[in-house]
Amino acid sequence: MSRVGGPGRVLTDDEVISFVAESLAGLDADGRSVCVLVPDATRVCPLPLLVGAVHRALHGRVSRLTVLVALGTHPAMTALDEHVGGPYPDTVVINHEWWDPATFADLGTIPSGRIEELSAGRMTGDVRVRLNRAVVDHDIALVVGPVLPHEVVGMSGGNKYFFPGVAGQEIIDVSHWLGALITSAEIIGTTGTTPVRALIDDGAALIPAACHALSVVTAHEGGLHSVSFGDCVSSWADAASVSAATHVTYLDQPVDRVLSLVPEMYGEIWTGAKGFYKVEPVVADGGEVILYAPHIRTLADSHPQIYEVGYHCRDYFTEQWERFSHIHWGVLAHSTHLRGAGTWSAADGERLRVNVTLATSIPPDVCAAVNLGYRDPGTIDVAGFDGLVVPRAGEMLFRLR
Repeated sequence: MSRVGGPGRVLTDDEVISFVAESLAGLDADGRSVCVLVPDATRVCPLPLLVGAVHRALHGRVSRLTVLVALGTHPAMTALDEHVGGPYPDTVVINHEWWDPATFADLGTIPSGRIEELSAGRMTGDVRVRLNRAVVDHDIALVVGPVLPHEVVGMSGGNKYFFPGVAGQEIIDVSHWLGALITSAEIIGTTGTTPVRALIDDGAALIPAACHALSVVTAHEGGLHSVSFGDCVSSWADAASVSAATHVTYLDQPVDRVLSLVPEMYGEIWTGAKGFYKVEPVVADGGEVILYAPHIRTLADSHPQIYEVGYHCRDYFTEQWERFSHIHWGVLAHSTHLRGAGTWSAADGERLRVNVTLATSIPPDVCAAVNLGYRDPGTIDVAGFDGLVVPRAGEMLFRLR
């Protein structure tokens, strides 16, 4: 594993390009095919710089070069060449077409005993491992993307670009529900190997391609703090240590109100909910988080089941499992992540620690139907807001000292 940069640095473009060239010069890639996995537009990352550097380092050496956008279950991207800074000669850029069963190759299963171990007995059953066949059909898989605090796995990046980035529904559901059982507030920002990280590492061990990663840490003022190169575990772990030093803001005491200014790269609540995940740890009991995003008009077009179940705490589902086990567990996980900590019992109903209010273009009746508060965004004075205002919400994690 090697790295350029660190928490106290912002790299120049030339430093990034030189490091990528030096790193890939030693890669056994001559005459072999390479699949480059990159994030979609919901991740802040100078992809044109990085993919351009990768292309310069590999073009003419490799037999085939494919760039695969790791959508997870996000909507398909358009203008793919523009997204990665192309077009590039002899290079194909494709979406991960998660909606098409023909997309996937079957790699085997993770056995039930391992799932029971990772979940401390709360989950059981073999997990089928399916992966985009573009990864399987290439000799080398190269992950290129950012590492930052994440609500499901602890820190994003590394093998997460395979699972759930270009994975089948089965392991997506299990990994996300496992994270939900642990809870977002407990797992987010954890730099070690969380149970969810261990699960996706197990899935990655089944990949026949040789896997490497250029794991980057973005700087809030633009550019990159660092780039780490190595296998998908060591490069991720190194970048996670840099992210922990740069992407976490510590407060001395809880706050009663938070106004999260959700950037336009999050086009629906499915992704815009990061504006809640990243601040939940610092909100006082009974406090409120307002997601301010006038541009958002929908909860999740690709996941209509969220309209059916609404937003609730973890125990609301686990204590009524017979009602909800048929719902995609990834949807249930998203629901619990946005609603945060709470309790449910048949006698007392649901009691939630934090109030969540949408100041979006989603109508008040829809908000009420899914158990969220509503606020007309036109009534909010951002400059005069009495509470914590978070610009570009969803990137910086807030914690109490």
